[in-house]
Amino acid sequence: MITGSCLCGDISFATAAEPQGASMCHCGQCRRQSGGIWSSAHVPEAELTITGLVSWFAASDIAKRGFCARCGSFLFWKANDEDTISFSLGSVNGPTGLRLTKHIFVADKGDYYDIADDAPQKD
Repeated sequence: MITGSCLCGDISFATAAEPQGASMCHCGQCRRQSGGIWSSAHVPEAELTITGLVSWFAASDIAKRGFCARCGSFLFWKANDEDTISFSLGSVNGPTGLRLTKHIFVADKGDYYDIADDAPQKD
C-alpha cells in the first residue's frame, strides 16, 4: 500500500495498485508549479483513493493538475482521455520501492542543472 498527502494534510491518497512509469518531468509547467522537477508515477484512476477536496487546474486542452488549495501542494496529473492518474512521488509517506524509468520533456528543462543519472531521456 502506498499512501501520501499534501503538506497540510487536508488531502491524502492511497493505492494498493503497483505504480507504473516513475518519471521526472522537466516541462515548463511542472517547473513553474512545483518549483523544480516533478516526479510521479501512475496507477489506474479507479485504484487511487483520494480523501479531501482537490482543486483542479486545466493546464492545457489535454490534461489537468490537482493540488491542495490550502497549502498549494501539487499532487496529481490527469490526462483527459486516459483512465490513469499520476501522483507526486514527493508526497508519498515512506519509501516508494520504485525506481526512475525515464526523464520526460528534457528539451524544456531548466538551464541551472544537469541530469546526472542514466535513465532514458525523452525530449
